[in-house]
Amino acid sequence: MRMATNCGHRFFQKTGEDARRSILASLLVVVMLCTGVTSQESSSEYTFRSKTELVLVNVTVRDKNGNTVRDLRREDFTLLEDNRPQQVLSFDLENTDAVLSTAATEAPLLRPVQPQTTDATATLATRPLKDRRLIILFFDLSSMQPGEVDQATTAAQNYVDKQMVAADLVAVVSLGSTLSVNQDFTSDRALLKKALQAFNLGSGAGFEEGSTGTTEGTSETGGSFTVDDTEYNIFNTDRRLQALRSIADKLGTINEKKSLIYFSSGMDRTGIENQSQLRSATNAAVRANMAIYTMDIRGLQALVPGGEAQNASLRGTSPYSGKSVAGQFDSNATTQETLVTLAGDTGGRAFLDSNDFGRVFTGVQQDTSLYYLLGYHSTNSARDGRFRRITVRVNRPGVKIDFRRGYYAPADFQHSTRDDRERQLDEELASDLPTTDLPVYLSAAYFRIADRKFYVPVSVVVPGSQIPFTHNNDQDRATLDVLGIVTDPEKRPVGQIRDTVKLALNTSQLVERKNVQYNSGFVLPPGTYHLKFVVRENQSGRLGSFETDLTVPDLKSVPVKMSSIVLANQLQPAGKHKSDNPLVRDGSEVIPSVTHVFSAGQHLYFYYEVYDPAHGATNTNAPANDRSSPAIRLLTNVAFFRGNTKAYETPLVESEQLNAPDRKAAVFQLDVPLTQLKPGFYTCQVNVIDDAAGQFRFPRVALLVRQ
Repeated sequence: MRMATNCGHRFFQKTGEDARRSILASLLVVVMLCTGVTSQESSSEYTFRSKTELVLVNVTVRDKNGNTVRDLRREDFTLLEDNRPQQVLSFDLENTDAVLSTAATEAPLLRPVQPQTTDATATLATRPLKDRRLIILFFDLSSMQPGEVDQATTAAQNYVDKQMVAADLVAVVSLGSTLSVNQDFTSDRALLKKALQAFNLGSGAGFEEGSTGTTEGTSETGGSFTVDDTEYNIFNTDRRLQALRSIADKLGTINEKKSLIYFSSGMDRTGIENQSQLRSATNAAVRANMAIYTMDIRGLQALVPGGEAQNASLRGTSPYSGKSVAGQFDSNATTQETLVTLAGDTGGRAFLDSNDFGRVFTGVQQDTSLYYLLGYHSTNSARDGRFRRITVRVNRPGVKIDFRRGYYAPADFQHSTRDDRERQLDEELASDLPTTDLPVYLSAAYFRIADRKFYVPVSVVVPGSQIPFTHNNDQDRATLDVLGIVTDPEKRPVGQIRDTVKLALNTSQLVERKNVQYNSGFVLPPGTYHLKFVVRENQSGRLGSFETDLTVPDLKSVPVKMSSIVLANQLQPAGKHKSDNPLVRDGSEVIPSVTHVFSAGQHLYFYYEVYDPAHGATNTNAPANDRSSPAIRLLTNVAFFRGNTKAYETPLVESEQLNAPDRKAAVFQLDVPLTQLKPGFYTCQVNVIDDAAGQFRFPRVALLVRQ
């Protein structure tokens, strides 16, 4: 299973315009976006049809004393889908207590089979996994601190030493900078302990989430500002959910129940932005018959008004008004909510607020010690993608039945008409629930182009590996439909875009390890808005959506008036209809980076603007016929921090004139050599000083530099 990919960059352009909606420009470009997790490659052992036609249902039956009932037969079960009886075609009793052999067994189910192990693999293929308990230990190193990694691995080692039984086949997977299979399925305790011991104290690469850019209630560390990493958090959560989906997809060909134990320190889902990937991950797990058991490795936490003893004192009045404690409870509940949802929607359980980390292993063993596996083909042949409710009954009174309550049916796209396809986009745009089949990412910024008038560039990214191509006339072709809308607080539309992007390449391999980025823009006044974009690839009809809130500020009362800070690694020749786009200068357009992830061999561009700077004495550098114009003096540079240590700082740039006088703006475009930065996470502080006014701003953004 391929877990990571190298990314490059090549440009593909498409321009478009919708004057009625004030859509100023659109283009298509393939840019680098390395998530560390890629979608699984297709293989002969997996087809979407085979996974969805046979519906598997795990059923646990217990008597009034809580003991499992072992003597039921196929005819004792009644199975209904949407209240319609279904014929049980496959019936099996999985009893892990029946496995008594202690001989070590290995099952290469996650990693690709190596050529030298062909004979062993052939033997394994004939060995049934019946009565085996398949457990995946998933360590989310990207969310845990070093101490939490140590707690998680210690709990796992105790399970291997004291609780693991002969029926258990265990795999170890971790998510750091990439998704890695540290140990494929095995019952060999020595191999498992070796994989667990490899997680040293430096493995925890947790990134502190939840900062909002305000200083109220934050730790007083000597700095005046905090980083606003909301967009980075959205991307990081999507990355974790996509990793869960990748594991589920890989194990989808195995009928037996899989139990994934997810060790993390919480998952901060930012509003509805991550809802699409959450539903995608849960659907993939349900299809693969994989239950997710979530373990909050932070354990039982003591929340005190002044913060923990090892942290600095909090700013503001919140420690004395009770707001800090309320905020800590809200933050803790938010990071646990997604863990509860993942467990509940996949048939697992969430283990929270407890220092007994071994409970999760006991829960998995209890849930999978004995269960009935029922399989059926749905009598509903409609491929409409709707949720279908499952009901299981047993003709024995006084028993308690546990089973999965339903699933989403597959959807057929090829047989739909053009009107149906347009209706599908419109319905998805109006839906309260996001769709999940096609991964979509979005970012937006703002730049002032006139008084109370801002240009809002919007970038939408789709992984190139998710776009199927058809071969025609020596070219690989694909099309994407894009539909987006901007609404005000009263949910009235104030801007909309509808476009079809056509890709024609000499080989589709050009984009398999890259991402397709669609750029557009809206003209909006200051205010609060909601953006939603829907993207569909038109080969299989898979849809993806992304929505987020956007605030365009009124800069009148701000001492130093600034635009958003756009990070990029590419410049592209500007197309037509780009005159009002501030990202276009001197015939080139800045292509925003959606994820703020860069490779050491790339350029790193910082693009931002300062409006209405103060004027000082007469500008002696002005042209001779305009020596009377008052001078400005702006100073700016970028400092890169790793923790509290400054790792690099760019040279100071000074501006004494407005290089965009029609917008009363001083435009800065800094090219930072990434060779000066070691791979890792950085907090970038953009220093802007209006020397004539004696005012300054230090906004911050987060980024990741890859090897």
